[in-house]
Amino acid sequence: MGILNTYNNTNSRDFLFMQTKFLLEESQMPKYWYNLQADLPEPLPAVLHPGTQKPVEPSDLEPLFPMALIEQEVTTEREIEIPEPVRDVYNLWRPAPLYRAHRLEKALGTPAKIFYKYEGVSPAGSHKPNTAIPQAFYNREAGIRTLTTETGAGQWGTSLSFAGSLFDIDVTVFQVRVSYNQKPYRRAVMETYGAKCVASPSELTEFGRKVLAENPDHTGSLGIAISEAVELAVQDPNTKYALGSVLNHVLLHQSIIGLEAMQQMEMADCWPDVIVGCTGGGSNFAGIAFPFMGHALRGGEKSRIVAVEPSACPTLTRGKYAYDYGDTAHMTPLTKMHTLGSGFTPPGFHAGGLRYHGMAPLVSHAKELGLFDAVSYTQRECFEAGVLFAKNEGIVPAPEANHAVKGAIDEALRCKREGKEEVILFNLCGHGHFDMAAYTSYFAGELSDHEYDEQELAMALSGLPSVNA
Repeated sequence: MGILNTYNNTNSRDFLFMQTKFLLEESQMPKYWYNLQADLPEPLPAVLHPGTQKPVEPSDLEPLFPMALIEQEVTTEREIEIPEPVRDVYNLWRPAPLYRAHRLEKALGTPAKIFYKYEGVSPAGSHKPNTAIPQAFYNREAGIRTLTTETGAGQWGTSLSFAGSLFDIDVTVFQVRVSYNQKPYRRAVMETYGAKCVASPSELTEFGRKVLAENPDHTGSLGIAISEAVELAVQDPNTKYALGSVLNHVLLHQSIIGLEAMQQMEMADCWPDVIVGCTGGGSNFAGIAFPFMGHALRGGEKSRIVAVEPSACPTLTRGKYAYDYGDTAHMTPLTKMHTLGSGFTPPGFHAGGLRYHGMAPLVSHAKELGLFDAVSYTQRECFEAGVLFAKNEGIVPAPEANHAVKGAIDEALRCKREGKEEVILFNLCGHGHFDMAAYTSYFAGELSDHEYDEQELAMALSGLPSVNA
C-alpha cells in the first residue's frame, strides 16, 4: 500500500503532457512476417520422423497441415508476405497499441521508461488470433472444412474458434480439464463462435479413454490435449490440426507484434534496452522478441531479452535441451527443444497457457545460442505484480501476462537500485477478464504456489527418447 499511497498523492497534472499511446495507422501495418531462421548463426536442428528418426519430409506433415503452412514451417526466407484476406481481418484490431506506463513508473519510483505492447485488444482478448487467422485462411484455401486443436487457458481455443467462424470452418477444441473447469466463460465464448469445446482427457479419443482408465480424475495437460486433437485429425483426410504455439509457422505469424513495436518505439524516440515476454510454448515471446533479435543479429542495436516462465513449469530454466515428442501419446515428430519430458503433467496453476512440457524449438535454439536469458517466478508473486499494474495502468492482465509484468517490474526496480534510465519493453499478451476466479482466489488468500513433483519430473526426463542425431 505504501507504493500506491505515494502514487495517489502525486499531482495528476504531471501526466498531462507526456504521451501515453503510440498508434500506427492501418496503412502502416506490416505487410510481411519476419522469420528469425534467416539470421541465425547456426541452423535449427532437424525435425525427426517419430518412426524412422530421419528428418521429416513435407509429405510427412500433410496429414496434419495444408502445404502452405508446411512450406512456412521449413522455409528460411527472411520475409513472408501476409495475404490480403489475412490483413483485412487483422484490420479489426491491428495495428495494436503501444503504451508508455507512466503511472507504473511513478508508483515504482524508477528512472526506467516502461513500455508495453498490448495484444488484449483483439476480439479474442489475446495475441493468439495473429496466427489463428492465417491458419484458418490457409486451411480454407486448401479446401479444409474441419479443424481440431487443443487449448490450455482458452485463449488459443477462443482465437481459432473466432477464425473458424470467419472462414466457415468447423472447430473442435480439446481444453485441458483443469482450465476447462477453472474458466467456463472461455468455453462459452468458443461456443458463441460456433466451436465445440471438450474437456481433455476425454472419452472422444482412444488416447483420452486410456488416460482416464488409468486416472479418472486426471487434470489434463497440453501434451494430452494435443494427442487427442492429432488423433482425430489423422483419422479423417478432410480434417486438419492447428497448433497455437511452438511451431515455426506460428512464431512467424506472431512476429507482427515485434515488427509493429519497432515502428512504435521509433515514434517514441526510444529503443528498448530490455525486452520481456512470458513463455509457455513460446509464441508471444517470439512475437515481441524475434524481430528485435534479428535486428541485432544483422548488426543493429542490441537489446537484452528476458523470457519469464512459471516456476511450477520451468521449461527453460529447469528442462533439458533434447529431442522429445510434442505430445504425450508420441504421435508428433521429434523436435529438439527445452523439455520437461512429454509425460510430465504440470501442477494446476492458473496460467494455463504456460502449462506445456516443451518450449518452441526455435526459442530453445535461440536460448542455446545465448540470444536471451530466462527466469522463473511463482504464481502469487506474478498475481501481486498484475494487481499493482492494474491499479496503475487500468488493465487487468491474464495470469500468463502477469509473468511478463513481474519480469518488467523487477527490471524497473533494478534500474532504480542502479540509478539507470533504461528503456523496458514488454508484451502484455492478453487481458484477464475471463480469469477473475483466479483473482478472487488470490484476494481470498487461497491461491497457492504449486510445486512440481521432482520425482515425476525425473521420471519424465528419464523417459526421453533415445535419438541418434
